[in-house]
Amino acid sequence: MSNNKERLFTEFQAPTTQEWLDKIQVDLKGADFNKRLVWRTNEGFNVQPFYRREDVLKLKTPEALPGEFPFVRGNKKDNNEWYVRQNILAEDAAAANAKALDVLNKGIDSLGFKIPGEKVSEEFIDTLLNNIECEYIELNVTTCKRHTLELAEILKAYFEKKGYDKAKLVGSIDFDPIEKIVMKGKDVTPLLDVTARLVEAFKDYPQFRCVTVNSEALNNAGAYIVQELGYALAWGNEYLQLLTESGIDADLAASKIKFNMGVSENYFMELAKFRAARMLWAQIVKQYEPKCDESCKMVVNATTSKYNQTLFDSYVNLLRSQTEAMSAALAGIHSMVVTPFDAPYEQPNDFSERIARNQQLLLKEECHFGAVVDPGAGSYYIEHLTDSLAVEGWKIFLQVEEDGGFLAAAKDGKVQDVINATNVKRHGDAAKRKEFILGTNQFPNFTEVSDGKTARQCACCCQEEQTDFKAVKATRLAADFEDLRIHTENTRVPVAFMLTIGNLAMRQARAQFSCNFLACAGYKVVDNLGFKTVEEGVDAALKANADIVVICSSDDEYAEYAIPAFKYLDNRAMFVVAGAPACMEDLKAAGIENFIHVRCNVLDTLREYNAKLGI
Repeated sequence: MSNNKERLFTEFQAPTTQEWLDKIQVDLKGADFNKRLVWRTNEGFNVQPFYRREDVLKLKTPEALPGEFPFVRGNKKDNNEWYVRQNILAEDAAAANAKALDVLNKGIDSLGFKIPGEKVSEEFIDTLLNNIECEYIELNVTTCKRHTLELAEILKAYFEKKGYDKAKLVGSIDFDPIEKIVMKGKDVTPLLDVTARLVEAFKDYPQFRCVTVNSEALNNAGAYIVQELGYALAWGNEYLQLLTESGIDADLAASKIKFNMGVSENYFMELAKFRAARMLWAQIVKQYEPKCDESCKMVVNATTSKYNQTLFDSYVNLLRSQTEAMSAALAGIHSMVVTPFDAPYEQPNDFSERIARNQQLLLKEECHFGAVVDPGAGSYYIEHLTDSLAVEGWKIFLQVEEDGGFLAAAKDGKVQDVINATNVKRHGDAAKRKEFILGTNQFPNFTEVSDGKTARQCACCCQEEQTDFKAVKATRLAADFEDLRIHTENTRVPVAFMLTIGNLAMRQARAQFSCNFLACAGYKVVDNLGFKTVEEGVDAALKANADIVVICSSDDEYAEYAIPAFKYLDNRAMFVVAGAPACMEDLKAAGIENFIHVRCNVLDTLREYNAKLGI
């Protein structure tokens, strides 16, 4: 057999970047390249429509190796395995134990128990962990921050009683008092003294972490990807500095910090976020002069977002969480929780939890996502996103450090102000459909009803008192539309009738647009094939008991049809024009007030219509 290696396609000359740009400009037919094709991200940088090898030659990320500092390509060298985690509310120890044993036989290898503070006791832990072999799974526990040290001591005693090998125990205790300051505005600074004591308690457990950075809370409050990244780094550095100043060795301190991060719907950006996070965290830890590069590894549990989940058309949540899970898995996270699709409106049931488990198992066992280390490595696009996110995330980190560190920034309310402003902006973008929520503000299910579903409220085992600092106001992106739709459903559902006339293509397109627009508030929409005269259309609308008549035609034909239709309707129903025609001012002069088009604020318009209809 010949050993000659022939390179394919050598007879073709590779086009230059300028040749590509020249070709694109021809295809754009004079349109502005930057406005049409360059994506200005919420993360503060531009994304080009294409990248080439020359664009990443100057970057350092492609030179990194898997399992080696700065760990941009993952913490492992030979696989991409992660723990499949399910969280369990452990209000009853025996019931939670039975559920844990059941799910461990269904593909789960990581448990997350949430234990009410008042339930923490030796007897409770003995019952909760009965017959669970902790050396063979990942064990994570969380409780009220004021009971965390007590829980830690009980867990240690339990591990020693069972004779477990300390080196084989993998897991964490969720202790993050700063989260209370950021999310609830509670002054829990006295609890920060517990941090070093927790680390000392678990110093002989190399794979058990006891200080957490819960930046997933920011993700669930609407934070942009780069904001979660930058604040998570500053948050972790705050704990690292606290521990080292308490006399804890840098290697031990870093090895006890765990990051719980969220995953939103921006597929490639989220994938790049985790790569950038590992790289930057490694650089931060390196400044503390650890003895071992292993201490610079960032251990991340990823949880799919609740922020973009919806109450209506809730099965779409499966699509959202699946792409989010793919981002996290391909990015090389340590463990993952897939949020069940029904989480916005009920305590997840056996069915939704089974589906959530299987979403991860499919990626791992069927798609083999656990077999390939850092699949995104070398992709010009992903390498660019990783570098760009790292640059912008580092700016946020440095700004927080200039403000005195994350704790000081949180006490001053600077972090909360930024996240709340982002949340307000995103809700405003959703109201204008600049940010799409499939099944809610775009392509809603016309016939769906809430069927008694209401949004779940956050519950906390700690008694709520008056806030000491500013707090993050977390509201799901779809909440405003859902509230409007449920109000309509519970009050009176109006009928919106499409008076389609004139140009076939335009009337159909505008009828579809209008149906989607009005169904966002739960209106019953009636589409039609078309009418020969406006009188015929209005008569049909009144026969259908329409509360709203929407005339759908072309811009040119509105000058002919809109005013006669409006006059013939004679205030027997609300009259709406679908579009923003050039003759709009003439139509307004004739008394027509209502227009719906792509530049409308959908939410405000629908609230206005509800008010006019007495709903």
